[in-house]
Amino acid sequence: MHHDETSDYLAINRLQAAYADTVTRRAWGELAELFRPDCGIALDLRDGTTHDFTGGAEIGAFIAAAIGSFDFFEFAILNSVVDTSRSWEGFATGRLYVTEIRRDATTGSFSQTFGLYRDEYVSDDGRWRFGARRYASLARHTADGGTTVAFEFPAP
Repeated sequence: MHHDETSDYLAINRLQAAYADTVTRRAWGELAELFRPDCGIALDLRDGTTHDFTGGAEIGAFIAAAIGSFDFFEFAILNSVVDTSRSWEGFATGRLYVTEIRRDATTGSFSQTFGLYRDEYVSDDGRWRFGARRYASLARHTADGGTTVAFEFPAP
């Protein structure tokens, strides 16, 4: 099957945007379709542990619990880089730089995080989905008087 790298690039960008939109709207039931069922997801929140999940439903349940105390939450894409050089094989990779802006429902305080997803994308029957994801926190601006914590850029 012939693949057009430009079309693949646009489709992957749509996948990234759909993820950001789904998480922002807290539409957890829509998340599973964006991931292959066997998609491994590793989250390094820089708290000394890595959290591992499989598929969209598992990661959705974790995120839902993590942001449950926020009455405002927005997941925004800051930049993305997609390598479609192997898209003809149904495989691509990318980096997605994101920020989360959120407001605590109890205190009214705003906080913000910055992070990086290193992704593998897989095309199944012409439809791109997440095949693997590795997330690392890059910085946090907390609501406790404005503490900012920045982390070393993750190794490849």
